[in-house]
Amino acid sequence: MEKVQAEVEKHYRSPIVEKLREGGGTLTIGRTTLRLAQQFGFCYGVERAIDLAYASRRVFPDNRIFLIGEIIHNPEVNRQLKDMSIESLPWKEMNEQYEGLTQEDVVIVPAFGAPTSFMDKIEAAGCYVIDTTCGDVMKVWRRVRTYARTGATSIIHGKKGHEETRATASRARGDDQQGHYLIILTLDECDYLCDYIQNGGDRLKFLARFEGATSNGFDPDLHLQDVGVANQTTMLKSETEEMQRRISTAISARDGSAERFQVFDTICGATQERQDALFDMLRAQMDILLVVGGYNSSNTSHLVEIGQEQLPTFFIRDADCLTSLEKIANYDLEAKAEVESDYPAKLFTDQQVVIGVTAGASCPANLIEATILRAFEMRGISRQEVENA
Repeated sequence: MEKVQAEVEKHYRSPIVEKLREGGGTLTIGRTTLRLAQQFGFCYGVERAIDLAYASRRVFPDNRIFLIGEIIHNPEVNRQLKDMSIESLPWKEMNEQYEGLTQEDVVIVPAFGAPTSFMDKIEAAGCYVIDTTCGDVMKVWRRVRTYARTGATSIIHGKKGHEETRATASRARGDDQQGHYLIILTLDECDYLCDYIQNGGDRLKFLARFEGATSNGFDPDLHLQDVGVANQTTMLKSETEEMQRRISTAISARDGSAERFQVFDTICGATQERQDALFDMLRAQMDILLVVGGYNSSNTSHLVEIGQEQLPTFFIRDADCLTSLEKIANYDLEAKAEVESDYPAKLFTDQQVVIGVTAGASCPANLIEATILRAFEMRGISRQEVENA
């Protein structure tokens, strides 16, 4: 593991990021100040997953190695694994590749986990299994299994098509596969659910609205009597807490008490730390915020949402998105596509400018460093000046 960690560090570490962190996260050169959030980038669960994936190639140098989907939501990290001849298996549906697995094959389970049907398939094939599932995700699984044992339906705050949510939903069925779940994403969906809990409604309209977000056989007239809330671990904490409050209120209004409502905090610590660190950073004046991470990263998208409430915020994949002083390629959360946006005019004048940078839990430090250097470069400041500052 020492050799593996040295290899990972070689790929992803950043002396500039480490220097900034040690200096309190603020660096001023001339009329340009860059602020780096106190908590950002790789969390322990991500580091562990990457270490195990790298180790798998060292331990099994001649075996075929497969990965269910992506190890984490970062294209740079997944590219490195592909270069190591680690082949990706589909994560939405099993195909003929799963039928061809043998006892000599190695299958890596990503940090998000995998549905029970996928786990059953690879274990039946007798594969070597390298399970990198994050411990915080497993805590959610234990919680929804508890709900199922007590007869409560799991209300899961998350994205129904996300790898982690799919894996959690499969555990919400319980050991006997008799448990039920409902996945909700927005406060509007939560309000619709709460109205149905309190007042009832059209069962078929309910099922149509939540198509693809319920367990097989789910009936809102039967399976909303006892409920427990869980969540995809990377959701916005304040939104999850608001959903918990609204659902508890609806249960109390219907029953006269909240005895048939269960809740447990299942936001992961790293997600919460990065959100809290951004809120702290936003207390100070900044002109622009750059959020670095994979476009399909849930925890990164929530950092963007937080930033957008206060200042121009750009969700960038890496420093290549900062193409010039005039334009930025960034991911638009509403359009769900990369767009090109104008830079605020102030950034290419000689006025004092403050640039904020943060990154999701799946973003390596070398990509954060490249963003910092590019931001300074666009203000006429060289890498050498940053390194010597």
